[in-house]
Amino acid sequence: MTDRIINQDDFSFVQKDKRLKDEVYESTSYLKDVTTAFMKNKGALVGFVVIVIIIIMAIIGPGLNEHTYKSVIIEHSSLPPLIPAIKDFPIIGQFFDGTIKGIDMYEKKGIADGVYYWFGTDTLGRDLFTRVWSGARISLIIAFTAVIIDIFIGMIYGLISGYFGGKIDFFMQRVAEILNGIPTLVMVTLLSMVLPKGIISIIVALMITGWIGMSRIARAQVLKLKEQEYILASKTLGAGDFAIIFKDILPNIFGQIIIMSMFSIPNAIFTEAYLSFVGLGVPAPIASLGSLISEGYKTITIYPYMISGVVIVLAVLMLSFNLFADGLRDAFDPKQKQM
Repeated sequence: MTDRIINQDDFSFVQKDKRLKDEVYESTSYLKDVTTAFMKNKGALVGFVVIVIIIIMAIIGPGLNEHTYKSVIIEHSSLPPLIPAIKDFPIIGQFFDGTIKGIDMYEKKGIADGVYYWFGTDTLGRDLFTRVWSGARISLIIAFTAVIIDIFIGMIYGLISGYFGGKIDFFMQRVAEILNGIPTLVMVTLLSMVLPKGIISIIVALMITGWIGMSRIARAQVLKLKEQEYILASKTLGAGDFAIIFKDILPNIFGQIIIMSMFSIPNAIFTEAYLSFVGLGVPAPIASLGSLISEGYKTITIYPYMISGVVIVLAVLMLSFNLFADGLRDAFDPKQKQM
């Protein structure tokens, strides 16, 4: 048996061109991670863009023509939508050609050339385009007011209840259950007897019961976090209770708070629309999405366009907020999407 001499040429690298190399990845902040995850969600981006467009239209829409939400022109009553720029387009043009069952209503009523209404007019000759965007403005005001109520009442109430626990938590939760047991419709009806009917009574009703869902979410998150080691460390170092609540616990649940706030917006919009539909919302001639639906519902079989525009705006607005809230939830908590 002869000894074999081993040379360097007897060996060769496996996957020579694919050697493992150390790579240094740039550290990113939590906010940047959330933004990146949100930007990858196409549905959430579409919802956000639509929300921005509707907000802009609610701000500038009522001023795009010479009409106001209460301008009455009896001679122009019950006119269908007319947009000269698109009336000759296939399919979509037939909805904006100013005709009803093939009859040109503008010509029949002797409306001067150059006078037209994008969403048509109601039975009193009021411009529906202006009234729809004025109504969207009212609904958005109530919606964002609901978010402020959620954050400043519901969040603080839930944080205090969950952190202190014991008798304080028991008493605060019983109060919340009593308030939650009062139907919103009954509450708004009673409030309308002592307050001016309209936005004020709706906002007060939201201040009484609209924050309870947020308080429960905040309380549940506090109960989960208050026994963590970093909370114990803060207590050991002498931090006060409210310092722990607002400096240690709140930043760790702020994502869930934002998500819950976004989901409360469609609920507030629907509440306002429902109350206005049953006659407990804003008083006439002020327009809201709910009151416009209530008015258009009476003539839906004869003039369907009087309700179609506002229904589309309301549906798109609520759907967009839901898509936006879903995107925020997935961005703040990626694990939730995988469950």
